[in-house]
Amino acid sequence: MFIYSMRASTIRFLGVVCLSLATLIALIAFVPELQPVSAQADSEAQTISYDKIKTNEDRMAFLGQFGWEVDATPVESTTVTIPAEFDKVFASYNELQRRQGLDLSSYASRTVERYTYTVTNYGNYDGTVLANLLIYRGRVIGGDICSADTNVFIHGFSK
Repeated sequence: MFIYSMRASTIRFLGVVCLSLATLIALIAFVPELQPVSAQADSEAQTISYDKIKTNEDRMAFLGQFGWEVDATPVESTTVTIPAEFDKVFASYNELQRRQGLDLSSYASRTVERYTYTVTNYGNYDGTVLANLLIYRGRVIGGDICSADTNVFIHGFSK
């Protein structure tokens, strides 16, 4: 013969667990999926493609996704090596890249292509504005929009 006794505290505990599970299941079933504010803004904005950048036209079209118009011929086309360890300057440049959703730290010690274009539609600025693209194996991994004059500024691809 088997006898099992339950105390009032055990019954209360099981009741609380069952009520909690029922509440959790109801929340999962009836509450809509919430997205962070940045994810909602990203889904509403157009999708930016960073891949399949192989030709000059592809690079110009990439910058065009952000609203930039550039001269058809690059000012400079060269290869650069991302340093293995970032100094202060490069760490702050990588922080600029992170703010625009890119990160150069995974490309440390790699040789990448850098293309520099003259931006023709910067607006409200009379000096020379350049667009730099860092490309590794047909993918944009970084870049910036900057001034080439004494009024120094630098920011990401977005206006």
